[in-house]
Amino acid sequence: MAAIAFYLDPTSGVPTYRQLINQVRHAVRYGMLRAGDRLPTAREVVAELAINPNTVLKAYRELEHEGFVNSRPGAGTFVATDAPPALERSVGGPLRRSVDRWVENAIAAGLDRDSVVALFTLALQAAFDKELADVRR
Repeated sequence: MAAIAFYLDPTSGVPTYRQLINQVRHAVRYGMLRAGDRLPTAREVVAELAINPNTVLKAYRELEHEGFVNSRPGAGTFVATDAPPALERSVGGPLRRSVDRWVENAIAAGLDRDSVVALFTLALQAAFDKELADVRR
């Protein structure tokens, strides 16, 4: 059984429940949590992070609504057997290899780490700006 250790960034501006949701989504998508793995109970998360139990329950309800987890009364909350597949087993494998090659090419072209990050950030921002513009039309 895999475990997830939640962490919170109080400076992010992202609501606490949303941070919990995002961490579970990422753990499932990247294969760190698999179907049948049990999530910490709300009580365990509250004890670890000193947050309101309703915050944890809200996150778990939304994850259940999205199909990532199933709640079993008296047993806990578990990663759903039909949760979205881990990226390595779906599109993430080829995409990751493509990104790895892109980074290798950028380094071979003489870019340092900060330049690679800046270039990728610009490309990412341009892509999302274009997508947003297309949606607004």
